[in-house]
Amino acid sequence: MSQNLQEEIQNEITATKIVVYGKGTKDAPRCGFTMETIEFFNKFGYPFEVIDVLENMEKREALSSMTNWPTLPKVFIGGKFYGDTDILGPMEESGELKDVLAGAFGSEPKATINLR
Repeated sequence: MSQNLQEEIQNEITATKIVVYGKGTKDAPRCGFTMETIEFFNKFGYPFEVIDVLENMEKREALSSMTNWPTLPKVFIGGKFYGDTDILGPMEESGELKDVLAGAFGSEPKATINLR
């Protein structure tokens, strides 16, 4: 993995509290698992980014190497890798995810209005 690519990924996961590396974008997911992850995070009210790595094989391989997680999506919260909704779903059910999100953001989410 190139140093530049490693720095790019590190910058992305530190610039945004929740980063989802997936197939497609937040507005145009290109696989069901990415769509599921977007819907999962939409219900919490915290801002998050989806970074499309579908056609960027070098970045996908770098992320797999960094996380030891072969599939997409890959979710980072507060700079830490958490896996995907197979891991995050049970964390939500146990209440652990609420604490992780509050820790990453330092507070409860503010109400937002989506004007789409």
